[in-house]
Amino acid sequence: MRSHKMTKGIEKAPHRSLLHALGMTREEINRPLIGVANSANEIVPGHINLDRISAAVKAGIRMAGGTPVEFSTIGVCDGLAMNHEGMRFSLPSRELIADSVEIMATAHPFDAMVLIPNCDKVVPGMLMAMLRINIPSLIISGGPMLAGEFQGESVDLISVFEGVGKVKRGRMTQEELEQLEENACPGCGSCSGMFTANSMNCLSEAIGLALPGNGTIPAVSSARIRLAKTAGMKVMELLGKDIKPRDIINPKSIANAVAVDMALGCSTNTVLHLPAIFAEAGLDLNLDIFDVMSKKTPNLCRLSPAGPHHIEDLHRAGGIPAIVSELSKNNVFDLNAVTATGKSWGKNIKDLNAKVRDYKIIRPVNDPYSNEGGIAILKGNLAPQGAVVKQSAVAPEMMVRTGPARVFESEEEAVETILSGKINKGDIIVIRNEGPKGGPGMREMLTPTSSIAGMDLDRHVALITDGRFSGGTRGAAIGHVSPEAAEGGLIGLVQEGDQIHIDIFKGDLILQLDEKEIEKRRKEHKPYHKEIKSSFLKRYSRDAGSAASGAAYRI
Repeated sequence: MRSHKMTKGIEKAPHRSLLHALGMTREEINRPLIGVANSANEIVPGHINLDRISAAVKAGIRMAGGTPVEFSTIGVCDGLAMNHEGMRFSLPSRELIADSVEIMATAHPFDAMVLIPNCDKVVPGMLMAMLRINIPSLIISGGPMLAGEFQGESVDLISVFEGVGKVKRGRMTQEELEQLEENACPGCGSCSGMFTANSMNCLSEAIGLALPGNGTIPAVSSARIRLAKTAGMKVMELLGKDIKPRDIINPKSIANAVAVDMALGCSTNTVLHLPAIFAEAGLDLNLDIFDVMSKKTPNLCRLSPAGPHHIEDLHRAGGIPAIVSELSKNNVFDLNAVTATGKSWGKNIKDLNAKVRDYKIIRPVNDPYSNEGGIAILKGNLAPQGAVVKQSAVAPEMMVRTGPARVFESEEEAVETILSGKINKGDIIVIRNEGPKGGPGMREMLTPTSSIAGMDLDRHVALITDGRFSGGTRGAAIGHVSPEAAEGGLIGLVQEGDQIHIDIFKGDLILQLDEKEIEKRRKEHKPYHKEIKSSFLKRYSRDAGSAASGAAYRI
């Protein structure tokens, strides 16, 4: 047992003394010690219920003969960090979360772990740590928030972001916006659409590192508590069988994760997180696999922001097991892949009697929303390493577009211009110097995209950035342009009025300039300088890799 490094032998008497100081009996010390990484806090709505989840996990561990030991990690609420300097810290927090779990689980050698995340960067950060440490482990999230209701319609956080633009446009009153903001987020849980947190919690299930139901059982449901207890018991079973995360993760898992990503129409942030996660297992996941899997995986769901449904609807329709069952009919999903249940996905499907229970929510594979997946990879001279768009949330008339560039050096500049009504139909907004290094921190652009939608321009205007987007973004929002401006990418040379051609069908992103003009601009170019005051962000800017490879630290 790994914990014997600090519990067994006469020379470990001082260590046992410290454990006794915690109130542990000799019996508890002699049992397997199971780390419980809990990201609970009182500022993130998705994390305020994690104390109950942790208590249930610990109960399950004790029932199965283990001794749970809880410790904490940080967590950023992207919604609260949006559109100010706090958003620069969101993506970098993923690296700190992974590092902090590794530190805790190595300094105090646990025999196994249960990790409890919920929101955007905490899920991938904990998955990275699981694969890095590689002891028997699984994830149990806090669950999704229920959708709100306003004027007889289902609403969520994105409804409020878009409401700001509606007020500016005169399509909603200030009083209505105040009512909307009080009703859009009715309680605890990760925000209710197919945004980044829910995308990653669903993909944790598809990868096999979380139990069935992890991504979709609502936060307020007693079934979530029961699942947490089951997770505590199941980790003891994984320990007994010595099944570790890297025994589950392999090329099959990669393809399965990307297939479910495409079927669900997940957040474009998954294209950042999955490469960083799988890299911890020594597996290379580049943008090409997203393109390959998108071409052969049908898009079966249109959850908010792409459609009217929410995670609670997906759960009622059968959840991720139903998605897997449906995809297996097309041989897109490998049912032989092992999961945290200790069984294959095929056995899980059979045990759960998994099937689609509402084809209005999950379309059949022979009648999908589209024959291609929810995410598309674009390339061209503007993004030779790739760029990402959530094509399932793009209006048909915006799939192919050529227009004049409107160039901004930051998100704030763009938002001010959008909300002042100075963007014209047909414009292509370019926001640069917002990448991993140049941002620094690769901020999400939910405010400008929501403002575009609120101003009723989402069917007329595209947005291109070396930053990234919220999972709640809809419209022709093309992010992760690589290389970024700060690393000499062509996006740094775009000038006001340049013609940019977008063809999402063909995967083209082209700045329509000849090579002579491009070379002339390169010679005359003066890099944009942004002062970085934070010592942490200075380190991240120095060490972060390209968005095309997950924006993780370069080692």
